[in-house]
Amino acid sequence: MTSKRDYYEILGLERSATADDIKKAYRKLALKYHPDRNKEDNAEAKFKEINEAYEVLKDAKKRQSYDQFGHAAFDAAAGMGSNPFAGGFRQGPFTYTYSTGGQNPFGGADFSDPFDIFEQFFGGGFAQAARRPRYSLQVDFMEAVKGATKTVKIDGKEHTIKIPAGADDGTRIRFENFDVTLDVRPHPKFRREGYDLFLDQEIDFVTATLGGKIKVPTLEEELTLKVRAGTQSHTLVRLRDEGVPYLRGRGKGDLYVRLIVKVPDKLTKDQKKLLEQYRKTL
Repeated sequence: MTSKRDYYEILGLERSATADDIKKAYRKLALKYHPDRNKEDNAEAKFKEINEAYEVLKDAKKRQSYDQFGHAAFDAAAGMGSNPFAGGFRQGPFTYTYSTGGQNPFGGADFSDPFDIFEQFFGGGFAQAARRPRYSLQVDFMEAVKGATKTVKIDGKEHTIKIPAGADDGTRIRFENFDVTLDVRPHPKFRREGYDLFLDQEIDFVTATLGGKIKVPTLEEELTLKVRAGTQSHTLVRLRDEGVPYLRGRGKGDLYVRLIVKVPDKLTKDQKKLLEQYRKTL
């Protein structure tokens, strides 16, 4: 197995680096090794490595997991099949993992490019970009995630805008004489971070204790999720490839379901009696 370099080492940072330090280091290295600017043979590989490191360290939760568990925090569990419930128990920040097949969320040629690197070097620079009119277009969460076609009227003329699947809040779509920036409305259930989705799902304490099956929503349909006996509240279940499609390249992010154990605030006399009997056995 090929060992991966430390993310802090890749960006030339100490582990005590601040969020601003991380952003500055990424910006400097991404500009240096961007494949469209650097023609060295290893530039593309370095650029992917830099982006992978930044995608983890820029996110406080992912960084915390990486600091605690290293690369194992994001490695796919070995031996997964195509069955979405074939995943097994593993150590790490996630209690257990399911797989729906597909690639590692950091695989492929998906680049963050949050600093508009293409525009800085290949679009005429900041001065030219600043003179271009920019308009904001509000779209629904699902329109950005799945893609959509919108018609807008600018300066009395109608324009058709094709929103690519995987677009996010702030994604810029360039026209010949102006830019359109997407303003994505939040979703009532899903929370998005990059190409990953997060969902809170309540379960009753009996199901958490004894195990069972529950229905959870995804972008496409409801899935039946098996809850293991003894599941603790706030357990994260990872559903691979159930997240947002990559804007560039193939594949999707993951869906993380956080199981919240709901404790009833009212019990019948019989229920209380049964729980008292159980408590005596502890």
